[in-house]
Amino acid sequence: MLKNYKLCFTVSLKAAMLFLVVLLSFTSARAQTAPSATGIVKDSTGVALPGVTVNAQNTTTGTAINAVTDKDGIFNINNLQTGGNYTFTFTYVGYITKTLSGYTATAGNKISLAVILKEGATALTQVVVTGYGRSSKAEVTGAITSVQAEDFNRGVISSPAQLLQGKVPGLNVTRNGNPNDQGAIILRGPSTLRDGAQEPFYVIDGVPGASIALLAPEDIMTMDVLKDASSTAIYGSRAANGVIMVTTRKAKPGEPRLSYSAYAGFEKVSNQIDVLTGDQLRQFLADNNRSLNPVDNNEGANTDWQKELTRSAFSHNHNLSLSGNTGKTAYNVSMNYLKNQGIIKDSEMERFILRANLDQKYFNDRLRLNISAVNSITSTSDIPDEVYLNMLTYLPTVNVRQPDGSFSENFTRTRGYLNPVSLVENSILDGKAKTFLGNALAEAKLFDGLRYTLSVSYQDEQNNNNAYYNRASGLAQGYNGYGLRNSYTNNKKVIESFFNYDKTFGDHDLKLLAGYSWQEDRNNDGFSTSNRNFITDALGYNNLGLGNPPAGSTVVYDQVAPISTLRLISFYGRAQYNYKYKYMLQASLRRDGSSAFGVNNRWGYFPAVSAGWNISKESFMENVKFVNDLKLRAGYGSSGNTQGFNAFTRLLLYQTSTTSRFYYNGNFINAVGPVQNPNPDLKWERTDMTNIGVDFTLFNHILTGSVDVYDKRTSDLIWNYNVSTTQYFVNTLTANAGKISNKGIEVMLSAKPFNGKAFKWTTTLNFSHNKNELVSLSNDVFTLPYLQTAYLGGKGQSSNPSQIVQEGSPIGSFLLARYAGKDENGVSQFYKADGSISNQPPVVADFSVAGSAQPKLIYGWNNSFIYKNFDFSFFLRGVYGNKVLNATLANLNSPSDATNVNIPKFTLDESPNDNNAYILSDRYLESGSYLRLDNATLGYTLKFKTKAINSLRFYATGNNLFVITNYRGIDPEINMGGLTPGIDNNNFYPKTRSFLLGMSVNF
Repeated sequence: MLKNYKLCFTVSLKAAMLFLVVLLSFTSARAQTAPSATGIVKDSTGVALPGVTVNAQNTTTGTAINAVTDKDGIFNINNLQTGGNYTFTFTYVGYITKTLSGYTATAGNKISLAVILKEGATALTQVVVTGYGRSSKAEVTGAITSVQAEDFNRGVISSPAQLLQGKVPGLNVTRNGNPNDQGAIILRGPSTLRDGAQEPFYVIDGVPGASIALLAPEDIMTMDVLKDASSTAIYGSRAANGVIMVTTRKAKPGEPRLSYSAYAGFEKVSNQIDVLTGDQLRQFLADNNRSLNPVDNNEGANTDWQKELTRSAFSHNHNLSLSGNTGKTAYNVSMNYLKNQGIIKDSEMERFILRANLDQKYFNDRLRLNISAVNSITSTSDIPDEVYLNMLTYLPTVNVRQPDGSFSENFTRTRGYLNPVSLVENSILDGKAKTFLGNALAEAKLFDGLRYTLSVSYQDEQNNNNAYYNRASGLAQGYNGYGLRNSYTNNKKVIESFFNYDKTFGDHDLKLLAGYSWQEDRNNDGFSTSNRNFITDALGYNNLGLGNPPAGSTVVYDQVAPISTLRLISFYGRAQYNYKYKYMLQASLRRDGSSAFGVNNRWGYFPAVSAGWNISKESFMENVKFVNDLKLRAGYGSSGNTQGFNAFTRLLLYQTSTTSRFYYNGNFINAVGPVQNPNPDLKWERTDMTNIGVDFTLFNHILTGSVDVYDKRTSDLIWNYNVSTTQYFVNTLTANAGKISNKGIEVMLSAKPFNGKAFKWTTTLNFSHNKNELVSLSNDVFTLPYLQTAYLGGKGQSSNPSQIVQEGSPIGSFLLARYAGKDENGVSQFYKADGSISNQPPVVADFSVAGSAQPKLIYGWNNSFIYKNFDFSFFLRGVYGNKVLNATLANLNSPSDATNVNIPKFTLDESPNDNNAYILSDRYLESGSYLRLDNATLGYTLKFKTKAINSLRFYATGNNLFVITNYRGIDPEINMGGLTPGIDNNNFYPKTRSFLLGMSVNF
């Protein structure tokens, strides 16, 4: 019986093996017989393109087979029809469709293809950088504006923010002519009451919070501005003001490349306030039976103080870079040097930046390691703030120096009346900032579609500020020399660890992100010290120990600000799905925890969701020939604001007092007492935003553009509220209460009217409108009906505000006296609250809201022309509908003071009896609208066929060539940052007009 079972088993096994052999032979024969196709698809830089649709069509039978490239850009198509004549079509969003024809499928053969796809010229083709990744514009469902290097502003650029001025709808950049001024940057309107908390959040090559001052403009390749909350929410509590993603230049595949660029420029004052000459002032006084004090009237003196203080400034910039990319190893090293002289003597900025980047791939490109470092050293020289007023008011009837060589001074005068040339020459204000950023990144491809990234960065910033007022300085009278030095360090440590999973299956594309972030900021680690009464001015601030302070005084050692450590821990995730690149959906969530906030609100959640619909891919659009691309998108999200926030704001703080002492153990001891209340409920300001937009390309790619409409609402505004001392230690508490609203529309249009081989013209127009409104300053716990701000001072006006923050009005609303003309004696009159008219100085109760500093329209228009080897471009930008308070003119317009200070030519039309002419009122509230020819550049490029030189370009540029405005001050572009925007108050460094020549060469 057992033998029979063994026999049957043996026979069955042999039969099965025979069947298997036959089956394998048949399958092998068929596999060898059926033709197939395989290949790889890359972009123009050699990077593999996953998700490319490959269509293999038999032109004889009409049958087709589709495939999609994998993560490595590879595709495989089996079971082609033997003998078929095939055409292969490669389609990928953002790239020009490519078709290869004339391939015959023969039995047993495999068709091998290597395809390069070029980026297309449509509105949806551009690749933009998003949080923790990048996407084609066709996949983006949020409001993102990308500015490429060739579109950056040109000229003497000392701050990277200048590159975007006027280029991004909704982004308002204001800056004066000081080379050391970083300007103010506000995106989609002000949404906080705190100074230093309005600027967008910067991410440089994936490193969040990196200092933008580290980068030279020549090292920046693109700047992607993430504007709506559905785009920014992935950065959670730091993204309420928008996010600017900065991508630096990387090495392109090929042989090593060496490039050098340089420019030299001359700058001069673009505009000045016309004040009286010495003779004109003497004549004005004589005509009105008045005369100067003899000490203020040097015979024949006609001093133009603005001319004495300004100069034609020379600036030059040099950038040298070396890069190479073998495919496995890529490197880039660059050096940049900028010397930017200010047009006011003794003001300048000097900067040196060294940057290096090394990228290496291992294990068949499954592991990528990147190390980058950048070091920036910036030295600054500045002038005392008192110079701005005195260069206008100091009497022109006085010589700069007296016959003995000493500066003309009249220290018996009050109100800061000081020789402005002496202020500059006898004061030293130097600064030096050293900033280092190092980043190490590892990216591993774990398996199909899954990537893990670990990024570790360290930023160290050392700041040294030194001042010395010598024995002749009017700012340190009686001190016999006064020196001040402070030094402090800020450092930032960031760890980013995240997974990306990208999977394409058929018509579906899925992208998942999950990550963890840890950050620690340690700020203000340093001290400040000062001394006076030096035996010589020769050493300046370099040896404060040489001072000899008077008996009974002490050398002060102090910190610039309390040393603080702030930690932020985050968990975040995002899911993106698209179907046929026709329907797109994105959702993200970030959970942030910050040590800055109260124990009851230590953690916060910031969600976002958005969707997009590529309408142009629908079948009903096939016959709409003039539409090339059309996409509708909508999104909603929440983000927070922790910028400008002190790590100790939530805590109970104590402080010593030198004015309150008590007797203890035989000695008088400084008292220690509470100075700040604790708030365990303190939390970050929260911004919720809805955005609806459309992107389009029309008329065979001639016209592209986008339109966005948004509703941005910020709640839980942080402010100091008055509280009862029966409940709290001190009478104020930092708490959350208020709300701000910003609503607006943004439009960007770009057209190519001519796009031939010899001549090309590209024109781009952008404009935006934003309506800002303070919704509330109060809640159920804290009440604040309004907030009066901008106490500008002036004769008898120190208690008068010039702006008000109140419900229903925008930030920057002016609160001013109402000018009612002049009486029969030529004296200025003002309306009282009851409507009556008086020539007495008004009181605050008579003031009324008289306009806003917020513009109704911000616009920019760029034109670029190319004819053979010549290129020419010009850029116009401006604002409309805003008000500027010309407090500088008001302060100068004082005919009754003409024996003490100079007056402008404007005052010649005033009555000499007008003792009220200088009073701030709506008379000095002027239109801030302007149109500026910001840039015009003419260039010529030589291209060489030699291996030594690739191209050589020469160009000439003019900046701020003209301004059309009705504003009577130096320039209408007044700082829009902070809680008191739009005020010109004796502190404006004149804007410049520059002309420069430059060249760039690529080897």
